[in-house]
Amino acid sequence: MCGRYSLTTPEEALVGLFEAGPLEGHVPRYNAAPGQILPVVRLDDDGARQWAWLRWGLVPSWAKDPAIGNRMINARAETVAEKPSFRAAFRRRRCLVVADGFYEWQARDGAKQPYHIAQSDGGPMAFAGLWERWGGDETLETFTILTTDASPDLAPIHHRMPVILAPAHQQVWLATEDPGLLAGLMGPGGSVELAARAVSRHVNDPRHDDADCLAPENQLPR
Repeated sequence: MCGRYSLTTPEEALVGLFEAGPLEGHVPRYNAAPGQILPVVRLDDDGARQWAWLRWGLVPSWAKDPAIGNRMINARAETVAEKPSFRAAFRRRRCLVVADGFYEWQARDGAKQPYHIAQSDGGPMAFAGLWERWGGDETLETFTILTTDASPDLAPIHHRMPVILAPAHQQVWLATEDPGLLAGLMGPGGSVELAARAVSRHVNDPRHDDADCLAPENQLPR
């Protein structure tokens, strides 16, 4: 699964890389967590890229209670096309969840050690995402992150990882209507080179959202 991630890349770099216009309100996020309002890239009605601020945890349009989003932070790539909660969004409402790293926890000595996993060059990347609009008493827009089997180098840490889209595949993910093309983008990692490093357990608390989340494993008190 993917339950936390970071996005500390400056706005100017994100705007240049994702060509979706200005990203107003962006501040560094060291520990983005479910339930928070976070930026994604999607297509507008004219097919142009735009930034949108959505809540993490997808709420299907047919849901009676938006609290269902607490259980919908991830969607399995293997079943997303058939699952009632995700299939409509998979067909018509896909997005890029922009991050420059994600966290996974490895069981170690009776505890869980967090790792920050990022591209080897530290640059931003795009997770395959879906978004939905829920029209209860107030309109609510939400998103989820697709996950797949971990690549061999990450499997010792965790058996799942986000679906990471190579730059050449990002527009295909946003725009295509071909299910075969989509299926080909959702396999195990390999489109980017990743590096993992153990970080402080400061990140375990989602209320912590500062640079100490990325501190080396033993730098802060446990």
